[in-house]
Order: sequence, then structure tokens, then C-alpha cells
Amino acid sequence: MSTSNSLHPQNAAPLVNKLAEQAMEDASRAFAFTTRLDDIVAWGSKNSLWPMPYGTACCGIELMSVMGPKYDLARFGAEVVRFSPRQADLLLVAGTITEKMAPILVHIYEQMLDPKYVISMGACASSGGFYRAYHVLQGIHQVVPVDIYVPGCPPTPEAVLDGIMSLQRMIGEHTPRPWKENWKRPSFIKPA
Repeated sequence: MSTSNSLHPQNAAPLVNKLAEQAMEDASRAFAFTTRLDDIVAWGSKNSLWPMPYGTACCGIELMSVMGPKYDLARFGAEVVRFSPRQADLLLVAGTITEKMAPILVHIYEQMLDPKYVISMGACASSGGFYRAYHVLQGIHQVVPVDIYVPGCPPTPEAVLDGIMSLQRMIGEHTPRPWKENWKRPSFIKPA
């Protein structure tokens, strides 16, 4: 009875190690990828928006329906609604903004986390709507920089979802935002 030296456990260990290394290298090729750090940060940012709703009129009701189970804003990574500006990075302005609300809106915007984004939802927030009066702000772009305008009076939930997806595309594609970089606190609004 002779035993082959190649089957001896001492001789098999290097072969097993080599096969294990080859298997690990093949597996790493299946899941490894290369990218830029900016792209990973943008991917995380666009898929984890933390909105702060600022609903003042009928657009606020439409915004609530977007966050409900039928339209489910959570599918787009924006389900963590925050009512503190220090915990939010997306300001959703939905409804009529009066001149007296403008300093509060600016104060909220200044307290938000960077990078911060603003969506103007509906005709009243975007252009004053049908309120051509001295007390209604004729568009929130006069006091805060706006990234996306969602049209409608009130806009449909699908339009709001399209606005969120447009913002996500902007974030993912690193779209320049000169309106945000050049923003200065309006001179008619006093510091808090």
C-alpha cells in the first residue's frame, strides 16, 4: 500500500490557498467598481432628500397627498419629512407667501443644511398667483433662490413628483446653480 505524496494534507494546503485566492479575486471583479467621490456624494444626496414642507394654502394639501400612500414620495428617498430647518436640506414652499412671511422664509432658508435646495410649488409661491396685491410676495425667488418651479394651481401630485425627480437629476449631474451661489440676503429683510 503506497500513498501518493500529492494527496498528503501538507501538499494540498498551498493548492487550496491558491484556489481560494483565485475565487476571491474572481468574486471581487463581480462587485467592484470605480467612480469619483463627487459622484458617490451626489448619489447619496439625491437619494436621501430631507424635505421641510412650508405649506400655507391649497398647495399644502396637494403636498400632503404626494407624501401619502397613493403617490408615495418615499419611493424617491424623500420620506424623512423634517419640521426643523436644521435637519432639512429641501425646502418645499407650497402656497401663498405674504410680505410678512418673507423674513420667516429667509430665516428658515438660512438655517437649513448645506447643500440646500428649494422647490417652489404652485402658482402662488412661484409668481404670486392670482393675488396681485401689495401684501402678497410676487414669487419666492425675490427672497430665496429657487431650484425647481412646479406649475399648477394647485399642481397635481404627478407634477410635484416630476419636480422632485428633476431636482434629483440636477444633483446627480452636478448642474451648476449660479442662482444659489450668488444669493444674498434681501436688503429689505432685517437680520433676525
